[in-house]
Amino acid sequence: MSITIRFNVNGAEATVTTDPERRLLDVLREDLQLTGTKYGCGEGQCGACLVHLDGEPTRSCLVPVRDAEGTSVTTIEGLARGDTLHAVQEAFIEEGAMQCGYCTSGMILAAVALLRRTPDPTHEQIVSGMDGHLCRCNGYVKIVNAVRRAAETIQGASHA
Repeated sequence: MSITIRFNVNGAEATVTTDPERRLLDVLREDLQLTGTKYGCGEGQCGACLVHLDGEPTRSCLVPVRDAEGTSVTTIEGLARGDTLHAVQEAFIEEGAMQCGYCTSGMILAAVALLRRTPDPTHEQIVSGMDGHLCRCNGYVKIVNAVRRAAETIQGASHA
């Protein structure tokens, strides 16, 4: 049985008619062609599928699309404003905090959520905030450095 589901994705209204039990991850990737959100483990353990659902970091592989009805979803494609990358995206580039890039979108979205909650995080808060995100290519030091750099950039911009 298919139903029609309406929700906001990256600032635009989206309507899909699909099986309500399909994963939000699959609808984003297959129906809406937002392939920045990755399938990793399918069990909510790796963080590759992270999106923001009504502003909260959410593992989209665990969410049936019916639960997205009437919500607002932000994927990695929705962070930049035109040609201007989000400060976290810029920091990941500047710090070399990615190699293959598979885990990067989930990590960036986790970092954005962390910095929204904790604008000036300690090292321990960054490590804790990024916990549950697996990267098999890169050292986590660069990722932590990127989050710290983004925090400083965002704080500098708010004081300007």
